[in-house]
Amino acid sequence: MAGGPLDATAYPLLRHLTLPVVAVTTAAGGRSNGLIANSAQRASLVPSIPRLSIYISKPNFTHDLVMASGVLGIHLLRRDQWEVIRRLGFSSGRDGEKLTDLDLVTGPATGCPLLADVLAAFECRVINAMDAGAATFFLADVESYREGEAGEVMTSGWFREHAPDDMRASYEARLAAAHRYLEPLAKEVVPGEWRGPTGGV
Repeated sequence: MAGGPLDATAYPLLRHLTLPVVAVTTAAGGRSNGLIANSAQRASLVPSIPRLSIYISKPNFTHDLVMASGVLGIHLLRRDQWEVIRRLGFSSGRDGEKLTDLDLVTGPATGCPLLADVLAAFECRVINAMDAGAATFFLADVESYREGEAGEVMTSGWFREHAPDDMRASYEARLAAAHRYLEPLAKEVVPGEWRGPTGGV
C-alpha cells in the first residue's frame, strides 16, 4: 500500500471528494459577474437553518464582487448545460460582462442576479469568511431558492468524462496555468474573521 506526503501523482485521489459543478453569480457596485466552481457544499446539519459554503479563488473578479456585496447565487447545473459552463468558466469578467444574454432573475432577498434556467438556484448572503491562501472560503445563509427544469446534476466526474474536446483541452490548459499561478498564494493563510461587505470593488 502506497502512502506518505501527498504529491502531484497522488493528487487525483482528492478528486473523489469533489462536489457538483455549480455556477456562481454576484453583483456589486453596478457590476455583475459569474464563474464556474466545484467547491460548493451543504454547510448546516439543521434543516431549518440552510447554509452553503464555497471556495472562490482570489484572482477571480467574482471574488472581489462577493467580498464587496456579501451576496452570491449558487446554481446546480444540469448535465446538458455546456454553454453556461463555457460562458462563465472560460473568460474573465474583468474583460467584459459575462452574464449578458443569459436569462436572469433578481433574487428577492438580496437583489443578487440569479440564472433562471438551471436545475436549482440558491440566493445566499455571506455570514462568515476564512482566508484559504489562494482562495476565500465563504459560509452563507440560503435566503431563497428556486427550482428549474429537472435533470441530472452536472458533477466534476461527468464534466471530465463528457466535455466536448475543445472545452476539455482549454480547461486542462487553464487549470495547469491556474495551479502555477496560485501555488505561491496558497502557501500563506492569514487568520481573520468576516467583517461584512466592503462595499467597494
